[in-house]
Amino acid sequence: MNKSELIDQVAKDAGITKKQASDALDSFTNSVVSTLKKGDTVTLVGFGTFSVAQRSARNGRNPQTGTIVKIKAAKVPKFKPGKGFKDIVASSKAKK
Repeated sequence: MNKSELIDQVAKDAGITKKQASDALDSFTNSVVSTLKKGDTVTLVGFGTFSVAQRSARNGRNPQTGTIVKIKAAKVPKFKPGKGFKDIVASSKAKK
């Protein structure tokens, strides 16, 4: 599912226009991004938690030449699914 398909589904499920669904989705993603940028987390009970993780500096290898390359430390976004979300996904896999 891509963004436009998600907007269509939200509009249909909520009984709103595609424009309203698009605005709501954009507001949600912008809010999550700005909250993570501040270093805070976003927790949606039953769905999951968006947070920022610190990835330490490490050595990597250039696959073409085999030389060792230093990779800088970085902050990266992280998502941890909630129990309810994991249970739903796990039960749908079992049915297939």
